[in-house]
Amino acid sequence: MAPKTNSMDPLFHILKIVPYSFLRIPRTRLRLPSFTLPSAMTVFSLILLTYFLVVSGFVYDVIVEPPGIGSTQDPFTGTVKPVVFLPGRVNGQYIIEGLSSGFMFVLGGIGIILMDLSLDRNRAKSVKVSFAAAGIASLVIAYVMSILFIRIKIPGYLG
Repeated sequence: MAPKTNSMDPLFHILKIVPYSFLRIPRTRLRLPSFTLPSAMTVFSLILLTYFLVVSGFVYDVIVEPPGIGSTQDPFTGTVKPVVFLPGRVNGQYIIEGLSSGFMFVLGGIGIILMDLSLDRNRAKSVKVSFAAAGIASLVIAYVMSILFIRIKIPGYLG
């Protein structure tokens, strides 16, 4: 059954019918490519890597091209010291600063995943305790280091 059109134009009807009276669909021997889906761990790894790149400011680093690490001169001795965090600028970063902050966020996420794995009933109790301890330790380390990074980045902000 052809779709109903509201057009009264005879030229429209001729153009709709005539080309298809002598044209035919070509017979192609195209096959869908056969592939296997990636494993769940591969997909998880790619998503985790993408998350790390996004939260560490990879796009910012590519566009702005900041230095990897900064330096400051000690006013008393005159020696030059390396600086990892760009102080006072919330919207700017050194490359190492972004990567270390991104790693802390990923470490916290892995801690949550480990704590979730510790709730599995089919695991031995010692494995569940190990997962829970590693998850809690990862979360605590990530939280404490992130707060420390913020205190270094913005002096006097959290206390």
